[in-house]
Amino acid sequence: MDKPCSNPNRQVTVEQSRKVVAKSRGRQPESAILDQVRSYLRLRGWLVIRQQQGLGSHKGIADLYCLKGGRSVWVEIKTATGRQSDAQKQFEADVLTFGGEYWLVRSVDEAMHL
Repeated sequence: MDKPCSNPNRQVTVEQSRKVVAKSRGRQPESAILDQVRSYLRLRGWLVIRQQQGLGSHKGIADLYCLKGGRSVWVEIKTATGRQSDAQKQFEADVLTFGGEYWLVRSVDEAMHL
């Protein structure tokens, strides 16, 4: 049984609505963006490898590793309001220091510039 809203006059933002819809589908908004970006890049001919933080993985590693035409790009996916952790910022700095490419992407539209 649904609980009644404690404040029926409360205004809900578009972003809050999107979060509710994404969570109601059992997925976090970042996961949905990641899937869209991965699919788009694959359609554009990129080899896309999903990286997941886990036991033994490099701390702060980007979500995706992408290869195409000699380019090697690390891609971190965030929501419109998402922020990189300190470990992710350090990983980005390390990639750039060693001459790599690193992109922080918040939508499929941003991925179109890769």
